[in-house]
Amino acid sequence: MSRFIAKIAGFFSKRTMAGIDKAGNRYFARNQLIDGVMKEKRWVIFEGEDDPTSIPVEWICWLNGQRKNAPTPEEMAELEARREFLRQNVERLKKEEEERRAIQRNTAKITGKVGGPDLNSFLRQVPKKEGNQSQEEASGADNLSEPDTEKEKTISSQEMPGPWTTEPSGSGTSFKPGTWQPPS
Repeated sequence: MSRFIAKIAGFFSKRTMAGIDKAGNRYFARNQLIDGVMKEKRWVIFEGEDDPTSIPVEWICWLNGQRKNAPTPEEMAELEARREFLRQNVERLKKEEEERRAIQRNTAKITGKVGGPDLNSFLRQVPKKEGNQSQEEASGADNLSEPDTEKEKTISSQEMPGPWTTEPSGSGTSFKPGTWQPPS
């Protein structure tokens, strides 16, 4: 029982106030002998409700022992000014982005074009599959990817190049061993 009373008395008599934050939370430290080693114990007394989210990052680092010295009021003011400057920059960037999108929407309405890739030019590059296409796929693909020139119309499926790859392959008439070069 006397140890308990001694701990309580030591708690109030040997503590030193390390500082106060903007929310009014007070931070304390005291040296304590634990297993023959002097260790510093740090804690916070909240102003009002016990709300751990009200503790600034700098004070959290001090409480966890990641900082040796408690943050000074000047340091806290400087960091708060930096955070405010960052918030203003973020708001400014959001506003500029909204303005840019509004301009893009207006130009799309005026010209009648919507940004994005041209589907017809993409489908002209993809070789047609024969055989195992469903009727819907075949009719939809034929409508969108009709060849533009006579030369494209005469190319058979055997002459149509397969999917492009960086690996040398094939044994056709155009393949020559030792001539393959990686794409640059």
